[in-house]
Amino acid sequence: MRLLAVGKAPRGAPESEIFARYAARLKPVLMLTEIPQALGTPVEIKRREAESLMAHIAPADVVIALDQGGTTPDSLEFSALLAQWSALSRRLTFVIGGAEGLDAVILARAQATLSLGRLTWPHLLVRPMLAEQLFRAQSIAANHPYHRAGRP
Repeated sequence: MRLLAVGKAPRGAPESEIFARYAARLKPVLMLTEIPQALGTPVEIKRREAESLMAHIAPADVVIALDQGGTTPDSLEFSALLAQWSALSRRLTFVIGGAEGLDAVILARAQATLSLGRLTWPHLLVRPMLAEQLFRAQSIAANHPYHRAGRP
């Protein structure tokens, strides 16, 4: 599995440490590729970042774009989606855009569009949040007690 993310995390950022902790627990490990932020008008930024992202996406990749307009599954539903995507036996590539969001080219290339909710999150926080949800989804699929579906 791979995560393509626009922007570079500062060295030693606590968000990076949390991401690394969860990414390492995943099978396969979630590898991060950071794409430089583009400059220009909002339209130019999205286009340039899309070009950079597309250069890292192979034709066979299953692309899951993180976008505020995407579906918002709960953890059990996300676990089922992850199982479906994984069953395709192709590399899963999650994509997080920059401050301007993802260009329509990326959204059109994606097999799925996922939202972590209607709130706006800093992109550096989305990385560990996604990694944790992937770990939770794999734990659910393995019947591991990490996820507690019911409330006390």
